[in-house]
Amino acid sequence: MIVTTNRHASQREIVPVTKNLARVSSIGARSFLLEAPGDFDLIAQRRIWALSQTVKGWTDLAENIPGMTNLLVIFKETPEDPDAVVARLLEAWENARSIDLKGKTIEIPVQYGGEHATDLPALCDLSGLSDREVVRIHHEATYRVFALGSAPGFGYLHGLDPRIYMPRKTVPSLKMPKGCVTIGGMQTGVAMLTGPNGWNSIGFATLEMFDPTSPTPAMMAPGDTVRFLPAGIEL
Repeated sequence: MIVTTNRHASQREIVPVTKNLARVSSIGARSFLLEAPGDFDLIAQRRIWALSQTVKGWTDLAENIPGMTNLLVIFKETPEDPDAVVARLLEAWENARSIDLKGKTIEIPVQYGGEHATDLPALCDLSGLSDREVVRIHHEATYRVFALGSAPGFGYLHGLDPRIYMPRKTVPSLKMPKGCVTIGGMQTGVAMLTGPNGWNSIGFATLEMFDPTSPTPAMMAPGDTVRFLPAGIEL
């Protein structure tokens, strides 16, 4: 489970976001979401990783789940004083010092273009780039896994070149195949399941990245480095 959005029906903002302060919201009775201020970047994510390490020592906490520049904390019992919880979280955030997780490097062969690149023409129209330029920009970048979520083993990757940002679809593709290499907003990733998907497909990867029978089912983990390698280009 991972939280990557601040739009929950039962969510109540306790501390509004400012330029320098984190935002804290309650989600239900036992859960609180802290969102880092500032830009969506590696600096903020490193502090989220540090905060996650800090709160692991809280004996009244059931679980903490790092997301994309946010952290969800779930308490074992409903806190008697939510304001005290917020103050505690904000203090921990202010004292958190950036850490960098020592992850592995994953190389993912990609067949760019072809039948699975259903959204490449639209991305070219939006960006003003040729299909070859889009492919080159995508595979020349180096990405970091910020968090896992959305589907088992799915890694949210940071490092996409702003020239090929593309908004998520307002109407999702109903049956995007597992393995599609996609772009959603300022992120890129690989579809873990076949089904509805609002991201934009530009290629296909055959590498199996989630094995439920393995001791470590997900190939990706927060802190990992990911490179996409062109196995073929069909444009």
